[in-house]
Amino acid sequence: MGRAARLAKWLGGLLAALLVSLALGTLVPRPLTSPAAASFGSGSQILLLANPIHTDIALPLDDEVRAAFADLIPAGLPIDMPGIEYLIIGWGGRSFYIETPTWGDIRPLPVLRALTIDRSVLHASVAGAIDRSHPAVRPLDVTGEGRSRMIAAIRASFVRENGEPVPIPGAVYGFDDAFFEAEGSFNAFVGCNTWTASMLRSSGVRTGWWTPLPQMLDLSIDLHHGA
Repeated sequence: MGRAARLAKWLGGLLAALLVSLALGTLVPRPLTSPAAASFGSGSQILLLANPIHTDIALPLDDEVRAAFADLIPAGLPIDMPGIEYLIIGWGGRSFYIETPTWGDIRPLPVLRALTIDRSVLHASVAGAIDRSHPAVRPLDVTGEGRSRMIAAIRASFVRENGEPVPIPGAVYGFDDAFFEAEGSFNAFVGCNTWTASMLRSSGVRTGWWTPLPQMLDLSIDLHHGA
């Protein structure tokens, strides 16, 4: 067997393994058994926001959320500004996340780092009313206890110095957002959407075992949440 044939066989095997992993990651639920208490129709709603490669979590800004994330205000995040209805949180690779505010800003080096290993950051922003019927928005009902667990899990994702989150100076998209140092390293296998899935599970939303793409996360929720 020639070198080219061996390489083609190796690449074919790698692709097959990846496809099987993606399928199993969506089809196998996490946790394996359904939570004892269903989370539909009680407590409050959170929103899952998605674009083709990334997901965020939007938390309705009530007294609990304002109190939990008041320590983000000194970094310039206007949580207390009139008209603000949601706090939006996402996790991702430092280079790609900070340097790519729009599709037009995509450059090779941040993409390369996103496909290998990079330091992680959290992006926090605020928003007014969000159209819950928009195709990129998925409302999810959770219990009040579940939402409190999610808030605690999100807070634990921030790197802290002297108990305070660590903002990244000059890293913003606009006047209504801020970037912060985050726990964990980012790579193509443990990325933004696996972090989102982990946060959702902390609230009682059942997901697939491994969901590196927004489409997989969304499908896994269809398959497993409430099942």
